[in-house]
Amino acid sequence: MNDFFGFKVRAIDGGADLLGPLAGKVVLAVNVASRCGLTPQYTGLEELHDELSGEGFSVVGFPCNQFGAQEPGSEEQIRAFCSASYGVTFPMSAKLEVNGAGRHPLYAWLTDPANGHPGDVQWNFEKFLIGRDGRLLKRYAPTVKPRDNGLMQDIADAL
Repeated sequence: MNDFFGFKVRAIDGGADLLGPLAGKVVLAVNVASRCGLTPQYTGLEELHDELSGEGFSVVGFPCNQFGAQEPGSEEQIRAFCSASYGVTFPMSAKLEVNGAGRHPLYAWLTDPANGHPGDVQWNFEKFLIGRDGRLLKRYAPTVKPRDNGLMQDIADAL
């Protein structure tokens, strides 16, 4: 697979193709967790999604329980938490693994050296910026906040 949008990822609501409908948008892909010190980043991610969706931008969340078991709930529990606690409206996947033997093919592609940003995901809220053409543009550490000047400039450049 050579394109972010071509990967089949199940949506948190059970839909079969989370990414296909986003083709042609700039996407910030983020592995998320509900019980992490970085969980408040949901606020900034939702603000970005809301403000820029009219320009062809979307945040996409990928719940993962691989870091400190900080996403232990079911898909329904995750949806309810994100909606009630942070007003999240951006698309989210069903829980998946981002590292190791069970790594989802999407995350194998995102972390593939051939795409220029190799290595295992380090923690919850690591971010990947995807261009309209489905290519990986940049990768950001978990501690990079959604309103970080560099990230905001990279999004603006991609739009």
